[in-house]
Amino acid sequence: MPTQPIDATTTTAWQELSVHESTLTPDLRGWFAADPERAARLTLPLADLTVDLSKNLVTDETLALLVRLADEVGLADRLQAMLRGDHINVTEDRAVLHTALRRPPGASPSLTVDGQDVDADVQAELAKMFAFADKVRSGEWTGVTGSRVRTVVNIGIGGSDLGPVMAYEALKPYVQDGLEVRFVSNIDPSDLAETVKGLDPTTTLFIVASKTFGTLETLTNARLARAWLWEQLGTAADDESRNAAVAKHFVAVSTALDKVAAFGIDPANAFGFWDWVGGRYSVDSTIGTSLAIAIGPDRFREFLAGFHAVDQHVATTPFAQNVPVLMGLLNVWYVNFLGAHTHAVLPYAQYLHRFAAYLQQLTMESNGKSVRWDGTPVTTQTGEVFWGEPGTNGQHAFYQLIHQGTRLIPADFIAVANPAHPLEDGGVDVHGLFLANFFAQTKALAFGKTADEVRAEGTAEDIVPARVFSGNRPTTSILAASLTPSVLGQLIALYEHITFVQGVVWGIDSFDQWGVELGKKLALEIAPAVQGDAAALATQDPSTRALISKYLELRD
Repeated sequence: MPTQPIDATTTTAWQELSVHESTLTPDLRGWFAADPERAARLTLPLADLTVDLSKNLVTDETLALLVRLADEVGLADRLQAMLRGDHINVTEDRAVLHTALRRPPGASPSLTVDGQDVDADVQAELAKMFAFADKVRSGEWTGVTGSRVRTVVNIGIGGSDLGPVMAYEALKPYVQDGLEVRFVSNIDPSDLAETVKGLDPTTTLFIVASKTFGTLETLTNARLARAWLWEQLGTAADDESRNAAVAKHFVAVSTALDKVAAFGIDPANAFGFWDWVGGRYSVDSTIGTSLAIAIGPDRFREFLAGFHAVDQHVATTPFAQNVPVLMGLLNVWYVNFLGAHTHAVLPYAQYLHRFAAYLQQLTMESNGKSVRWDGTPVTTQTGEVFWGEPGTNGQHAFYQLIHQGTRLIPADFIAVANPAHPLEDGGVDVHGLFLANFFAQTKALAFGKTADEVRAEGTAEDIVPARVFSGNRPTTSILAASLTPSVLGQLIALYEHITFVQGVVWGIDSFDQWGVELGKKLALEIAPAVQGDAAALATQDPSTRALISKYLELRD
């Protein structure tokens, strides 16, 4: 593996893309009119997904140059390095092996990295997690009073929260009757208080998800949850009864077994994962324990199979037909050549209402970097702000900006053909009505509405400019039959690989996240001042000192 990233801006493909962009006038109306096969040629299969790239601002020449760019920056070599376990997370000297989490049992050839049988390790932890999930689902696992678990509360933050909560919400139709999962992440005490409100402690199981068992927010919430459990159970003040309550109502996802035991959790009920799994890539590991309990091991295996199908596509499909590679390259095109700053993800599926929030961490924590993986400054703009809301909610909020604003905002539209709840209103299929909006929005964004078309509707001349839509607003449409566990895994893996492709082009390490550390460190230093320590307060800068002083004045 090379010791330095290839500077994309020095490649022949980048120079030709720059010239190409300067002479290209996007014209989706004209391109479709001149090329009846454009939609068919630019609609590609990805496992169970159909992905239509035809409404993007590209010609065949654009795509060919982008594929050549991928070749010239060494994307194929970098991808293989990741899959075989090379330490491509260079600042932490780690392999990047989230793809190993979804390799099927008995995968061949087996994967050994740094002397460890990765496949054996992964399957052992999955088997342990699945066995526990079965016990909870069957009622074999009970609380301290002998009652079966009815509510699981997942305590985590970042990847230990965003992935599980997104997947749980997406797969609610598959959740076992009589089971509910709730999630707490924020250190704001209101989060924990609202999460446990109304729960029966005798039927509640807490999962504390923290690899190091030292994350400030997670451990604070775990201690608060433990105190709530003791109080609600009326547990006597002796250690034996308290420890018994914790042992039956708390499990952990962590590898710090000494800290797990010190908290009161039986280390036998701790499910591990590895330093080669970044938090934002961990929902398919034991971080998904709450999801495995909710939907069951069989469905979780389907979830993993969806990820793996996309991994296989990425690893074996030529770049010119490789959907995640092309979508990653399109994002580079928009960011570096067309000046886009943000990217909208718009699922026309209410169950995916947390998907955009999940992608915010995946994409922006991965690619929000200003140095390359060798420590040198980046030579291009990197990253985009990912955002979005589900379905017609967004239409009545921010679509105005996408349609008629001055900023270019590429958008991904996601939909499923078969709803979990097929309802009718006066004999009209409501899901069909819903998806009519999905199809209409991408059509309107692509083709717009000319002044002459507005006039032909009888619009007063002074109103015509306000009702013109320029079109040429780029979109990608992603369609699946249903939102199954496998399809959800495919969607997540798609964006994981999109993120990876962009990182390779930009020459950055997409797998560290040092940017989150400074604020956390400073918070620990500032905490004594917030608690009233005058000496600690005096060391702060004038603005921070004034703000803390005002807080202390306002605090009851």
